[in-house]
Amino acid sequence: MTTYQTLLYYCYSPIANAEQFAADHLAFCKSLNLVGRIIVADEGLNGTVSGAKESCKTYIEAIHADERFSKTEFKIDEVAEPSFIKMHCRYKSEIVHSGLRDPKIIDPNRQTGKHLEPKEFQQMIDQEDVIILDVRSNYEHNLGKFKNAVTLDIENFRDFPEKINELAKYKDKKVLTYCTGGIKCEKASALLLHHGFNDVYQLHGGIIKYGKEANGEDFEGKCYVFDNRIAVDVNTVNPKIVSTCRNCGKTTPKMINCANPECNEHFTQCDECGEALQGCCSVACTTNPRNRKYDGTGYYVKVPQPVNKPVKA
Repeated sequence: MTTYQTLLYYCYSPIANAEQFAADHLAFCKSLNLVGRIIVADEGLNGTVSGAKESCKTYIEAIHADERFSKTEFKIDEVAEPSFIKMHCRYKSEIVHSGLRDPKIIDPNRQTGKHLEPKEFQQMIDQEDVIILDVRSNYEHNLGKFKNAVTLDIENFRDFPEKINELAKYKDKKVLTYCTGGIKCEKASALLLHHGFNDVYQLHGGIIKYGKEANGEDFEGKCYVFDNRIAVDVNTVNPKIVSTCRNCGKTTPKMINCANPECNEHFTQCDECGEALQGCCSVACTTNPRNRKYDGTGYYVKVPQPVNKPVKA
C-alpha cells in the first residue's frame, strides 16, 4: 500500500498581497512536511505538491476552506515516494507564463473554451470537423501526444501567441485544446477566441484526468510531468511509444537532462546512447570538465531536505 500522494492543481482566482501569501503558504506546506513546487501570482495558484496521504488530505481541505480556492480540482496520484525533494512556493507575474497579462484580452474567469469532460473529449476526437491542438512545448509533445494532434514548434508556452497565425486555417473547425492538467488551455483557448476562432474547447483536467477517467485511449506515448517522475503512463487501452532517441533514432520513452550543466537540455535518449555519451546530448557536451556524473537516470537534484516522512498521528 502506498503511503504518499502527489497532487496536481491550479486555480485562477485573484489573490491580494500575493507575495506575502506565497511566503505564508510556503511555511504552511513545510509544516505539513510536503514537498513540491507552487507558483503564486495575483491571478491565482498553480502547484504540484507531494507527501504523506494525511498531509495531502489536510492540504486539500485547507485549500477548499479558502473561499477564493473552494472550486479547485485536484488530480491525485498514488506514488511510492514523494515526487520532489524540496518545497518551493514562489511569487511570479503569472501562474503559467504566457506574456498575456491584459485582462481585457485574456481572463480565464471571464472567457475560455468550452470545458469538455474526458468522456466528452473522447467522443469528439475522431469527428471530421475537429482539430485536436496540443498547446504544450516541444519536449512535452515529443514524449507523448494524442493521435493526430496538431503540435506547435514552441520551446515555452510564452511562444504560443506567436503561432496564432499558423492556426488560422482551422478557424472553421472545432478546436479541441489540451495540455497536462488544463491550466495552459485556459489561456490558450481564451486567446483563440479573442482572435476569431468561434468553436473552441478544452480538455477539462488535461491529460492526467483523461488518463484516469477515459483510460487514456488514443494518447500515444507518455505524459511529461513537472516533478521527479518526469513521465507517467496514461493509456491503458491502446498504448504505444512514440518518442525516439535524439542520438540514434531508436524508440525510447526515456527523457533526461544533458549531463553538461551549461547545456542541461531536456531530451529523449536510449540507455545505450546514454552510456556511450555519459548522459550528454552530443559529443561536444561530453568534454565539459564540469559535467555531472551520469547514473543512468539523467536526473540531477540537489541535496534533499528532510521533509519526506509521513506525519505521525
